[in-house]
Amino acid sequence: MALSFFNALLQADELKLGAKAPAVKSIDDRGNPVHLGNALSEGTVLVFFYPKAMTPGCTKQACSLRDGWDELQKREVTIYGVSSDTAKTQAEFREKHSLPFTLIADTDKSVAKAFGKGRWSRQAYLFKDGVLVWRDLSAATSGQMADVVKALDEIESAD
Repeated sequence: MALSFFNALLQADELKLGAKAPAVKSIDDRGNPVHLGNALSEGTVLVFFYPKAMTPGCTKQACSLRDGWDELQKREVTIYGVSSDTAKTQAEFREKHSLPFTLIADTDKSVAKAFGKGRWSRQAYLFKDGVLVWRDLSAATSGQMADVVKALDEIESAD
């Protein structure tokens, strides 16, 4: 009972559909600062979380988006991958798998907390002009790209 109460205090509320992009800062895989509130404020942006770089499931998730890169670029989608790995590990992951998008090193877990995300959960979020329009709180591994395309199609048909 006391442990679940303590965990609840540490966990932020999950980001709800229609919420504004969190104004949180971190660093990317090159060591550059990233201001997510600004980065998510214009256009369509996908933020996907994975537990740990270089692991099989996380590699499948990131590579599914890499393999769909051309399609996402046609749709003008910017992508950020986030894990609690260091910038160095993120850079190695990006290089090893030829990932064409920015990876965020959330070592202090401030980004995860701003999204209300649990440490080991795999999640994905789409923002349109700074507003959350889609979320997947139990994101797929190899099917991540297909899920994102389906969501983009639904969002475009609703516009």
